[in-house]
Amino acid sequence: MRESVLKKIKVPHTYVLLFLLVVVMAILTWFIPSGSFKTVEKEVSPGLTKNVIISGTYQTTSKVTEDGTDIRQGIFDVLKAPAEGVQAAAQVVAFIFILGGAFAIITKTGAISSGLASVANIVKGKESLIIPVMMLVISVGGSVIGTSEETLPFYMLFYPLLISFGYDSITTVMMVLLSSQIGYTGSTLNPFNVLVAQGLVGIQGNPQLWLRCIEYVVYIAIAMTFVMLYARKVKKDPKKSLMYESDLRNKEYFISSQNDVDNIKFTARHKIILIGLGAGIVWMVWGLLKKGYYMDEIAAIFLAVGIFAGIVGKLSLNDMGEAFVFGLKDFAYAAIVIGMANAILVIAQNGQIIDTILNYLANGLKSVPVAGFTTVMLLVQNVIAFFVPSSSGQAALTMPIMGPLAELLKINKEAIVTTYQAGNGITNIISPTNGILMAALGLGRISLGKWVKSVIKLVITIELAAMVFCAISAFV
Repeated sequence: MRESVLKKIKVPHTYVLLFLLVVVMAILTWFIPSGSFKTVEKEVSPGLTKNVIISGTYQTTSKVTEDGTDIRQGIFDVLKAPAEGVQAAAQVVAFIFILGGAFAIITKTGAISSGLASVANIVKGKESLIIPVMMLVISVGGSVIGTSEETLPFYMLFYPLLISFGYDSITTVMMVLLSSQIGYTGSTLNPFNVLVAQGLVGIQGNPQLWLRCIEYVVYIAIAMTFVMLYARKVKKDPKKSLMYESDLRNKEYFISSQNDVDNIKFTARHKIILIGLGAGIVWMVWGLLKKGYYMDEIAAIFLAVGIFAGIVGKLSLNDMGEAFVFGLKDFAYAAIVIGMANAILVIAQNGQIIDTILNYLANGLKSVPVAGFTTVMLLVQNVIAFFVPSSSGQAALTMPIMGPLAELLKINKEAIVTTYQAGNGITNIISPTNGILMAALGLGRISLGKWVKSVIKLVITIELAAMVFCAISAFV
């Protein structure tokens, strides 16, 4: 019954939803008073100055300016907003496009897939090791470089492999998807997640990297323990799996479609490419901590790694160009989501209602303890992630509002970033709007209802742990 209800729920396309939110925001400019805070230019980090809100200086303003311009947003303003939103987010959009193209070149060399296949071969016959080893590898990718869509090819590799080991199809999704999302939840250097969010609120240098590393270790330890206990239970008694009947019918399909991991060669070229990728990550970490690198510098690093991978992988210039364009196509969705999300803010800014909303929130949350504030923010981000599953899109939508709110309440802005990354990562574990999840379940012929029922205890546990870390982030 619950599954049939879930299947009937139709969530609007993200672009449609964001455009509807633009319309709603335009309507609000007619009813919410306009106003503004006074600001002062302040160095928020070495080499970075920003206009910072001065608490207690909010004043309402007229809906009609001195030159007679009505700042209430109409139909034509709504139609202009998406283009203005993309322009306003140009640096972030360019950053994502360059990274998407560079990673497409690396992916085309086969280094990532062959590297993972090599790890699978090493632990083959040692079934108790393959799950934690692969979870560690994939989650590190999610935490450091934002591995997500890149994991899709691994499902058809590991579905038959794990079933042949005596596990069920849900174990594969736990091993791959949970690892990726746990990496996002505990992002350390993820350029599509934590770095974008920090950039949008004016944080450079990733000052709480040490705390994010602790978060990641705790989250992945919880997830590994949960998945290992689940896998052991299913292997001991297959009938305890919600997929028992389905996997009996699908076993022949999975085994017959198995890719032979023994035939996937991890060549010397692949090793050099992955060493180059590792060197690029080290370079990025050094730049973040020592040089205050920002989006342009990070994009340059990964473009260099992409070119290096193409040369070592013996890709022709045309092959690299085509791969880069393919990567742009893959990441166009996320890039335009950022622009569309920013369009909502363009309308709010033009209507001068953002400061009014912030003032209302600040007054309403003044008496709330810091831990209570971060908990509320985490829950808000959980809900927003359902409608905007793109991590970069969610950052663009929420950071410009939540960052100034933290300033008003004198709360560390890193706590805002922490609530955002946790809210996005946790929700996408079970959200039907997460395309990667739905694709993975489709490949395994697993219903969303069975998946949610299998992982809901883990989701609740991670959420509770995230509440603690969000509070800690506000105090340090």
